[in-house]
Amino acid sequence: MTARAVAKRKPAYLRKHGQILVAPAVIMLLAFSLAPLIATLRFSVTDYRLLFPDVTGFVGLANYRNLIANPDFWPALVNTILLVGFVLASTVAVGLGLALLLERAVVGKSVLRLLVISPFFVMPPVSALLWKNLLMQPVSGFFAWLASMAGVPAFDWFAKAPLLSVALIVAWQWLPFATLILLTSLQSFDRDQREAATVDGASSTSIFRHLVLPHLARPIAIVVMMETIFLLGTFAEVLVTTGGGKASTNLAFLVYSQAMLQYDIGAASAAGIIAIIFANIVAFFLVRAVGRSLEV
Repeated sequence: MTARAVAKRKPAYLRKHGQILVAPAVIMLLAFSLAPLIATLRFSVTDYRLLFPDVTGFVGLANYRNLIANPDFWPALVNTILLVGFVLASTVAVGLGLALLLERAVVGKSVLRLLVISPFFVMPPVSALLWKNLLMQPVSGFFAWLASMAGVPAFDWFAKAPLLSVALIVAWQWLPFATLILLTSLQSFDRDQREAATVDGASSTSIFRHLVLPHLARPIAIVVMMETIFLLGTFAEVLVTTGGGKASTNLAFLVYSQAMLQYDIGAASAAGIIAIIFANIVAFFLVRAVGRSLEV
């Protein structure tokens, strides 16, 4: 008997009481989510600046038009897409490799698993500081030391490749998530299928391509969807490492720049609404992709 059939068999008063018990949580969720959204919509159509809080006026869609005409908007949108795409590709690829390694009986697997999970325990601003000052510092950083050992000049990461530097930091933070999801799926894989394919003479490459990858289609889609939703709001890493700039500013940092650096709450609210619309469009297509993969 399905869960829907069981729910229909419950007495009406039980269903009604359940809705009453859930109602306060739903009301609080709506209040905490809708109230800021309504306030942001209101500010996005007004000329509201922090330096002149008493001077406000309705300007309609002028903030949106000015934002789209802003030369910083389109580079920020492109940087957001590039950042999300790089992090997704790298975390899925490297996470899959680590998951395959951790699934096998290797020496020091428990230590390796702890090292893979360790980025979870580091806050984004702290990890950005660690990468900036200890790893990517062009004079005394770890990568500069490796370059000196190899006899090549050190690479100034944040000066020559700021967006790539931020993407590497964010990918390092999200690698444990992808690895654990894929590792959990691999551990649920039916080993009898693999043994039967091996007995039939299938190579390791064929087994991975025709058995393992189809089995991982659903968790990979879920990893892509969950990471994309959170990656669209990447902010701390940009602020700590590059402090903005045309080459590394994304939509989240553009909103911060408009509000806290230029004191233009109207323009920042318009940028926030556009970021929300963009995130919902991306999430819509990702949810559809995940739904199709779950139906396979």
